[in-house]
Amino acid sequence: MKKGILLAVSAYGLWGFFPIYFKWLHGVPALQIMAHRVVWSFIFLAAYLLLRREINSLLHSLNRRTILIYLAAGVLLAINWLTYVWAVNEGRVVESSLGYFINPLVSVSLGVIFLRERLRPLQWLPVGLAAAGVAYLTIRYGQLPWVALVLAFSFGLYGLLKKIAPLGPRKGLALETALIFPPMFAYLVFAEARGEGVFLHTLPLTNVLLALSGLVTIIPLLLFAAGAQSVPLTIMGLLQYVAPTLQFLLGVLLYHEPFTLTSAIGFGFIWLALLIFSLESYFHNQRTLHPQPVP
Repeated sequence: MKKGILLAVSAYGLWGFFPIYFKWLHGVPALQIMAHRVVWSFIFLAAYLLLRREINSLLHSLNRRTILIYLAAGVLLAINWLTYVWAVNEGRVVESSLGYFINPLVSVSLGVIFLRERLRPLQWLPVGLAAAGVAYLTIRYGQLPWVALVLAFSFGLYGLLKKIAPLGPRKGLALETALIFPPMFAYLVFAEARGEGVFLHTLPLTNVLLALSGLVTIIPLLLFAAGAQSVPLTIMGLLQYVAPTLQFLLGVLLYHEPFTLTSAIGFGFIWLALLIFSLESYFHNQRTLHPQPVP
């Protein structure tokens, strides 16, 4: 299990430092960065599956339902990536971290709505606290924290689709990127034809970072998939807060984004909700795994 925890921590740690990577690409339009992530992710994943001789099994597993599920998942992933990259380079790292803090609670809510899952009585409290935190920030700032909400709901809906998706993580991501590869590649060709393409027309470092964006995307996903196989869900549930915590700290300490008293109160609602949610889940799973003997 120690190896699994190390792999999971590595994945979340890499995700946590993503703002630094994408800040280096601040001169590239967010849509082009997202398109390059899709294109290069597909190329690297296709090569990976070829080396593992898994392409044929992937092709044989395709049917209309599978394609539609992964097409929708790919679109949600593209929305999430585009919003995140835009937010990072617009100086909204703190708000993007909020999205990933509330994502677990959004996922729980989506499970109740679409999968008819039932919340235990104490689980309703953190969901309500998170909603109160978002409402407070909306009232105080006069607008919804839309970056956080788009990130939370796009990734929450993505996770919902993955619950009913038939393929494993490697093949699933390969299919998702394959299905959205054509429009993304066409967009890059269009941008190049209009003289707006950045790749190969900028500093060598920027070209390298764009080309490696696919690898940077894939590595933490593969680490996460490997780690999740041997790490209990209770521990994975706690580890998932490593990434938004690192992003939050980067936003405040490295990029000096404003974090006012209003922000602190709004985040405080969310953090309290996550603390209650995590503790409730942990103790519930402990009781399930180690039931008390009946006298």
